[in-house]
Parts: sequence; structure tokens; C-alpha cells
Amino acid sequence: MTSLQAIPQRTSLPALYTAPDVAGKTVRQIVYPTLAGESIRLHVSNRYATTPLVIENVRVAPSHGVSAATASAGVAVSFAGRAGLRLPPGAEADSDPVPLSVVALRPYAVSIHLGADQALQAWHRVASQTSYVSTPGDHTADVDASAFRGHFTQFAWVTSVAVNHLAPAVMAIGDSITDGMRSTPNAGRRWPDALARRLNDAHQPVAVLSAGISGNRLLSDSPCYGERLVSRFEQELDHQPGVRTVVVLVGINDINFPAMPTRQGLDCDAPHTSVNAKDLTSGYRHLIDVAHRHHARLLLGTLTPAGLPPDRESLRLAVNQWIRSQHESDGVVDFDAALRDPARPQQLRANYDSGDHVHPSDAGYAAMAKAVPLPMPGGAPSTPR
Repeated sequence: MTSLQAIPQRTSLPALYTAPDVAGKTVRQIVYPTLAGESIRLHVSNRYATTPLVIENVRVAPSHGVSAATASAGVAVSFAGRAGLRLPPGAEADSDPVPLSVVALRPYAVSIHLGADQALQAWHRVASQTSYVSTPGDHTADVDASAFRGHFTQFAWVTSVAVNHLAPAVMAIGDSITDGMRSTPNAGRRWPDALARRLNDAHQPVAVLSAGISGNRLLSDSPCYGERLVSRFEQELDHQPGVRTVVVLVGINDINFPAMPTRQGLDCDAPHTSVNAKDLTSGYRHLIDVAHRHHARLLLGTLTPAGLPPDRESLRLAVNQWIRSQHESDGVVDFDAALRDPARPQQLRANYDSGDHVHPSDAGYAAMAKAVPLPMPGGAPSTPR
């Protein structure tokens, strides 16, 4: 799973927010299903777009994971019996079941030939995974990578891949730390990836879905970082009915962004809305209520160290104290305790620091996955609290 965010639509965008040219081309994206099965179904979204999404052809094939080359031409994907798909702005659709033998945690390439006038208006910006774009034409069945001369590091359109497995799912949702920012690209080193491997090694058939968005906030939208979590949470759950547990880690950007300088032009940190502990705990309570209405458990993650100045650090500690002491969620994942330096608890341990003092290293993300309690329950909570 991946969560979409609107691409800022304005002139003179920084390179980081300039969408690639995809009109009439084939885009090949690499995904790693976390369960095995004998067929899959793709969920395609045109959310946040203002024009129709026109797809001419789609194929799925085993991938080598480190280039656009595939192990075979793969299998054609249909939508209501047709090869192509036209989605109005804001619409979503599921593919027909695709007969494909899937091995858990192995890479698969989803190749999409787009309409002649298609533009990219929404994406998942920090994918930590390379996607490939071809020269013009339908290259969905190409095995070699020669036509795929361009690349970008976002996901688009395909927001989930479902395997025909009657297993429950755990959804990890939040900001850049759930999104795996600064983890090793193309290596699956985000903490939800490490959790998927841990569950697989424990022979516990649970799908792991990552709904983190870098820069996301609990309480405020952003022109760059997506809808606030209190707004998008219910729709994320609506599209994933198999979710039985949600792990939430969000709030550090709500604490930090008010102090960021206002920028002319594209100000991704706007609005610079100040928050207090009561604001954040009210937001967490809303998420708990939504999860319980969807018959899912919700585990709250403590906010991880970020080397904050004293006023913001005091707010982080107050929020963590509430998370640890409350009895409204179905449990707590103490990510703070897993990552903090015992001698300087306001900072990450040196070997868990990616270098920016906010985002974990690969080792730090692995430690976060180990902090999630197992076994992961499969059923819904018997009495929502």
C-alpha cells in the first residue's frame, strides 16, 4: 500500500515537486507484496487529480528489483474485462483478479501504459524506491530495460496490491518516519518493511501496509505533505477492509512546523499553526474512535527524539507521557524508548541516527520494528474502548 498526496500545481516549482512527463509513455513501478498467493488485485486511484486518468494497458511481472528489467513479460491486467481504464477526477477502481503466483517479499513490476495526454497530478513523493519511465509507446511487456531511459523516486496511481489470502493486515500510518525517509533506497529498510520480514520469519500471515507520508501532520494540511491524518485516516481504512491493527506515529511535524521560517512561493510547512498537548491528544482520540468504528485495534507510538529546543522538547515529552499513561487506545509502541540515547534521551542513539538527528538509520528502523509487540492479533477488538 501507498498513500497519495497532491502535487502542488503552480508555476516555478522546485525540482523536487516537478512531475515527470508520462504522456503516452509506460511507467514501471516496483512493489513488494507482504503475503504469498495465487492471484492479485490492483487498486488504482485518481484521487486529488483535476483531469481523468487514462490507462491504455497494464501488466504485472516478476522483477529483479534493482532495474526496470523483468524476469518475464508477465500477466495482463484487466478492469471489468477491459484492458484499459478511464477514471474521472477523484475516482478509484479495482482491477479484475490477476492470475499470478506471488512469493511474499519478492519484487514485482507493475507496468502502466498511459494515455497520450496523461499528466501526473498526484503521487507518493518519498517512495524510497525507483520507478521507471519509458520512451513513448506501450512497453508493458518489455523484459529488458532498454526503453526505460528515465526514472523518478515516487509512486503513482496504484495505491495497493491485494493478494488473495484470507489474512488480516496491520497498517502503519504517520509521517516520514513511517515513510522510511533516509533509509537505503531500493532496499526495503523502512520500519514497516522490517516488520513484514519479522512476521514472515515468525510464520505469522499478516499483511503489512504502509500509509506514511513524509511531512504529514496530525492536525494540519500542507500544500506538499498531504492531507492531515485526522482527515485522511477514515478513507485509508475504508480502502483496506482487512486491517485489524493500526500503528500510529505522528505529531512531531505538528510540533516542529510552527517554528519553521515562512517561505516565499511554495511554503510546504504552511500553515505554521501552533499546537499544544491538548490539541494533539484530541487528534489521537479522534483516530482511536475511527479505528474502533472500523473494528480495528489502534496502537499509539511515542514520538521519537529529534534534538528539539527546550520548548518543543517539553511538548514532545508531555505528549509521550499522555500516550504512555492513557487507556483509550489498544496499546502503546514505545518507539521513543527503542531509539533514544540513554545518556541524552532528547537525541537518537548514534547508531540509530541517519545523520539528520531526526530520521532513523536502517538499524534504527529495524529497532522500531522490533518494538512492535508480537504476535499480531488477527481478529477485531471484542469491546472497543
